[in-house]
Amino acid sequence: MRKLLNAIYASTAALAALSMCGLLCMVLLSILSRQFHVHVPGTDAYAGYLMAGAGFLALAHTLKRGEHIRVTLVLGLFKGRARQGMEIFSLVLASLLAGLFAFYSCRLVWQSIEFHDISTGNDATPLWIPQLVMALGTVIFALAFVDELILEIRGQRQAPDSNESLRNE
Repeated sequence: MRKLLNAIYASTAALAALSMCGLLCMVLLSILSRQFHVHVPGTDAYAGYLMAGAGFLALAHTLKRGEHIRVTLVLGLFKGRARQGMEIFSLVLASLLAGLFAFYSCRLVWQSIEFHDISTGNDATPLWIPQLVMALGTVIFALAFVDELILEIRGQRQAPDSNESLRNE
């Protein structure tokens, strides 16, 4: 099961990277088309969809690597079992919030399909397509939080290393 979950997190990270490459291509296409006075419709909208896709698809992988910003001010006050209890409480709350985020993202996709929602730009893209990427990212993100919760309960979770001061540039 661990290999499957890690493969899912790595796959969404790879899709996020591909989205970033697609975003670069859209921006370059937009710049070049303006320079050569050629109109390529939808490049701005697709760049936005790809940027959102990259962000949402990277959420779970970023969480699993301990790269999300954590406020450890309160957690630092606790030691031992009390700290583990606070970690579990935090992860339960985060799992619930991520689950709600995933539920409403999936619901948005469903409603966009039902109402035949399309973008207001001249590309007229069915909105469920970029929203599906958001929903996938949020579902995997919720799964990652539940995974972290289970690891914490079992005592197998690696405590996130708080080296935030080392990452400042």
